Amino acid sequence: MSEPRSIELHGQSVTYHLAGEGPVVLLVHGITSSSQTWSSVFPLLAEHHTVLAPDLLGHGRSAKPRGDYSLGAYASGLRDLLLALDLSPATVVGHSLGGGVAMQFAYQFPDLIDRLVLVGSGGLGQEVNLLLRAATLPGAEVVLPLVNAPLVRLAGATAGFVLDRVGYQRGADMRGIAEGFVSLRDREARRAFIHTARSVMDPRGQRVDARDRLYLAAETPSLLVWGEDDAIIPVSHARSAHELMPGSRLEVFPDAGHFPFNVDPERFARVLSDFVATTAPAAPDTGRVQRLLQGRLRAGEQDPGPIVVLPG
Repeated sequence: MSEPRSIELHGQSVTYHLAGEGPVVLLVHGITSSSQTWSSVFPLLAEHHTVLAPDLLGHGRSAKPRGDYSLGAYASGLRDLLLALDLSPATVVGHSLGGGVAMQFAYQFPDLIDRLVLVGSGGLGQEVNLLLRAATLPGAEVVLPLVNAPLVRLAGATAGFVLDRVGYQRGADMRGIAEGFVSLRDREARRAFIHTARSVMDPRGQRVDARDRLYLAAETPSLLVWGEDDAIIPVSHARSAHELMPGSRLEVFPDAGHFPFNVDPERFARVLSDFVATTAPAAPDTGRVQRLLQGRLRAGEQDPGPIVVLPG
């Protein structure tokens, strides 16, 4: 990846990577991850795009303040970063938690998004892996430092056995999960992780669900990318969301888990580049959205336009 850069937004340092030329692609990582999660595909995408990969607040090298770690706050932070760097609009690509952030971004700032890409995304159903749900339990702040130390040693056979038992794949998933556990050695990162987890989940699973609003995705070209064997967020979420998102595309990677871009980075970059090249950027139409919300137009229907009443 490119050398990290930093910018101060609202008194907080935000670290990001930026490279390439062409249509802007914003890569949004998942919980406990950082911009480094995209390291295998970043240079491939930068061959034909301007690629921006930030560390969300509370993650990576960015600041970890005692503040708001909701999806809306993350979306607003991305808006501020894009505007500060003069890089909007962008194709927004979100992985896991980042998918929830990307959907919230599209909802809040439709004029700043060209396309929406969801990769193993949260926010599309209740099911989520047990290890993430555990972070929402009372006392997680005390327990997490105790269990984190042995889990950091993911290269050992014992840790690999534990991850196998809860559904993770070795290899590509191991790489992504290892990064997350290593990040939690830092007390401030653990605090941000727990605040973030509790903003979108409870012990029963995900409690933020965008499915009731996916009909509005007709206004934005959308692509879903999933691993067939995703043990964190099941591929069934992708298939049901695809049916609810008019005109969306679905790409399922066989023999891949929660990090399909680590299994086959070339295919991931090819699929994403083709999606950008073959779709027109979103053209926000407030009037059409209003008619959808008012129930005067069904998702996927051709809009006849506003009703005009002639005098006389």
